[in-house]
Amino acid sequence: MPRHFLSLLDFSAEELLYLVHRATQLKRLRQQGVIYEPLKSRTLAMIFQMASTRTRVGFEAGMQQLGGHAIYLSPKDTQFGRGEPIEDTARVLSQMVDVIMIRTPQQSDMGVLAEASSVPVINAMSSTLHPCQLLADMQTFFEQRGSIEDRTVAFVGDGHNMCHSYINAARQFNFQLRIACPAGYGPNPEILNKSNHVEVVDTPAEAVHQADLVVTDVWSSMGHEDQEHERLAHFDGFQIDRKLMGQASEEALFMHCLPAHRGEEISAELFDDPRSVVWEEAGNRLHSQKALLEFLLLGKIS
Repeated sequence: MPRHFLSLLDFSAEELLYLVHRATQLKRLRQQGVIYEPLKSRTLAMIFQMASTRTRVGFEAGMQQLGGHAIYLSPKDTQFGRGEPIEDTARVLSQMVDVIMIRTPQQSDMGVLAEASSVPVINAMSSTLHPCQLLADMQTFFEQRGSIEDRTVAFVGDGHNMCHSYINAARQFNFQLRIACPAGYGPNPEILNKSNHVEVVDTPAEAVHQADLVVTDVWSSMGHEDQEHERLAHFDGFQIDRKLMGQASEEALFMHCLPAHRGEEISAELFDDPRSVVWEEAGNRLHSQKALLEFLLLGKIS
């Protein structure tokens, strides 16, 4: 049976640490101009039911750099958009490609796709989880500050897919997570209750106090655009700015998965703050996804 990556919980803590360090190794090879193409003649199918920049470019460029090929599939270009069952799509693609990546609103659809697929399936984001982003975030922290084990991370904002993935990351990478969300916008209790590394607090200040990493996300994620006006009022007071960052530890970092709405969840000036590593974080999507593809298709590289 193939290995799938639908959640951080699909891999062991040891395997996730391997991916983080392997991503940095692949990044170094790229910076040195080394040509490394272990995936020649391998093909990645990329199914997108939602918009993407970093995920698509990271997987497509990464597959090309590893010597393979990526095919972009949108609903309007495929039978998937005309009602072909997910199981049928999975069985067909499994005969033609080596790995499948999917971005879709429903986490359950990924499970169905993976169950029917005879090749690895990767979660490129759902409304529930965004595990590929967490690989890049962890890589960025390790490169900047070393191990995240026993550190404190603050998540401030919407208890949506990024928050859920940080809950899983706290469990797998053994850090403490403090979450502050407006009333009614907290994380899914089923996901929250599976980790004893998480504390839900009432205010952003409580979450950020002496934290080593501060994270946020947009207040209106994909699928919530029609709620934007309502959410602006409910999220008042949850913006990350320099004043709030001043309550974190002296060496704290700030991350945001992007795209960002300056003046909403993040102040405009924080992007240029030396504590912000959002551009390094975004760039690491390429290298962490390359490490993931290599691992799923070739296993650990000694």
